[in-house]
Amino acid sequence: MSELITAELVDLDLSAPTKDAAARSLAERMVAAHRVTDLDGFLADVAAREAQMPTGLDGGIGIPHCRSEHVNAPTLAFGRSAAGIDFGAADGPADLIFLIAAPAGADDDHLTILSGLARRLMDPEFTAALRAGTDPAAVAALIRGEEPAEEPAPGAEGTEPEPAAAEAAGSAPFRIVAVTSCPTGIAHTYMAAESLAAAGRAEGVEVTVETQGSGGFKKLDPAVIAAADAVIWAHDVEVREKARFRGKPLVDVGVKAGINRPAELIAEARRKAERGEIAAVSEADGDKGSGDGDGSGADHAHFGVRLRTYLMSGVSYMVPFVAAGGLLIALSFAIGGYEIASAKSVADHFVWGEADSWAALLNQIGSAAFAFLVPVLAGYIAYGMADRPALVPGFVGGSIALTVNAGFLGGLVAGLLAGAVVMAIQRVPVHATLRGIMPVLVIPLIASAVVGFLMFIVVGKPIASLQNALTDWLNGLSGSNAVILGVVLGLMMCFDMGGPLNKVAYAFAVGGLADPTDGSLKVMAAVMAAGMVPPLAMALATTVRKKLFTKTERENGRAAWVLGASFITEGAIPFAAADPLRVIPSVMAGGAVTGALSMAFGATLRAPHGGVFVVPLIGEPFLYLLAIAAGTLVATALVVLLKGARRAAPDAAGEAGATGSDDSRVTVAV
Repeated sequence: MSELITAELVDLDLSAPTKDAAARSLAERMVAAHRVTDLDGFLADVAAREAQMPTGLDGGIGIPHCRSEHVNAPTLAFGRSAAGIDFGAADGPADLIFLIAAPAGADDDHLTILSGLARRLMDPEFTAALRAGTDPAAVAALIRGEEPAEEPAPGAEGTEPEPAAAEAAGSAPFRIVAVTSCPTGIAHTYMAAESLAAAGRAEGVEVTVETQGSGGFKKLDPAVIAAADAVIWAHDVEVREKARFRGKPLVDVGVKAGINRPAELIAEARRKAERGEIAAVSEADGDKGSGDGDGSGADHAHFGVRLRTYLMSGVSYMVPFVAAGGLLIALSFAIGGYEIASAKSVADHFVWGEADSWAALLNQIGSAAFAFLVPVLAGYIAYGMADRPALVPGFVGGSIALTVNAGFLGGLVAGLLAGAVVMAIQRVPVHATLRGIMPVLVIPLIASAVVGFLMFIVVGKPIASLQNALTDWLNGLSGSNAVILGVVLGLMMCFDMGGPLNKVAYAFAVGGLADPTDGSLKVMAAVMAAGMVPPLAMALATTVRKKLFTKTERENGRAAWVLGASFITEGAIPFAAADPLRVIPSVMAGGAVTGALSMAFGATLRAPHGGVFVVPLIGEPFLYLLAIAAGTLVATALVVLLKGARRAAPDAAGEAGATGSDDSRVTVAV
């Protein structure tokens, strides 16, 4: 630990008000110590890791950390905050902040040292000494471990545990094997291992832990696994070689549960063993455990958590593009009207004194920002799954999704494909001489080729065929019942929010304006009305039930008011990408109601875009706005109900359950 932290890297009076400011303040010390080469690049990597999962821990600890190519030596910086800084822990702000920086290619020795710190953070005496220290040099020495050495924690990282109290008393102890892992494999992995081992000692249970850090892992002895009575997986990345644990009772949770409530997990493992619950684990289907660690029996719960983590990684980078691009486009409509979307390029035609030129400029800048949405989404979903080597195939797959008109859903598929392909390649053993070029050359090259092939040949053609079939089907429905057609168009506009189904419905409506009839003008009105519902509904939901959404989602909700009013359906994409199973059905129902009502009211529209800014061009404007409001309320009520039901799930604490009940009452009121 001697090379990792010095007095210059300790700030005992950290005054930063936010976690971003705290990371910057501590990172600046790393730059001054010549440990970090690019401050902004390193902070971007820290933020990306934080977006995957908050790094606050119970007990007033924040451990922002990452691997980064901008780090030239493994480094720790420590800050102590009197006011406390919110790092997302359930018990409140953190006053002990550790910024952990590891080089992209950190070796096992460095990771072992960093893991030692992570384990020591679970020791109350250690954290108490950090809070009481007054001299930066002394605190740095304490962190370096310049004190009497402690014996290794029994039961951690595959070591053989000491005989448990139960065994000493003459009875065989209950034995548990556990796997802990987190996306970077630096801190949470080892803290969960230490927490489980310590809880096992307190309960008289033998707990043997395999830490699956990103730098590799040491397998548990098969004999230890065979002798175990139950298994605990506390992980946020895929457990490797799951089949080894087949035939055992399984508790499957996130890594933070292993840190914050180890005794509960051990008790749950005991109960499952007593009930004889055996997990159905295989290499291909290892997530189908017998429960999620709380007795709920939700077989697929943890897969959903991991999938949401992957999607949020992409969304966190996509959100600024949605907000900036969407607001610029909305402002352009306010200044120049809907027709500004077809203006000439401002690179060739721009007049300083003309409002239309400025409107066209804003529109074209916003459109340029929107062009990045799908590639950024795909690239950073892949990044969340498989780290930096997955960025190139992710971006390539996202760009191809646009080329083949696969849209938002194509981006999701491309990102997940890229991450899966890279993860598969990373499992292939390679000679030590090739490891250095694998992440920068071999993996991006092979993965981009595979993802490109899948997106162009496997995904692209079916989507194109689907678009043609849907267009023909819609043309066949044009003479049918107007309300049914409105329902169909509303569902299509809200299903993928800018993707192929949305674009087919929109193209169908715009095509009718070439030879406008009363029917085609009604179709255009229904399509635009339904397309406004998703962002408006998410904006309203984040306003009436703030507790169901993250801080970032609430901020996105404020922008979604303007995006929805401007008929920019993509304003709901961040919410749909983060929670597709609840958001997409909800907004589809709202869109169907709006589309049906718009057609039933006989509302018409002569403009292909513009939202509320083209109300003067709408026939029956009052009833038209009423249809939008009705669909927005329906979608809002459903998304609040579904998210509230998740909050009230059995794995929530009593307080969270009470919140879920309150959510149901509010939903009825809505």
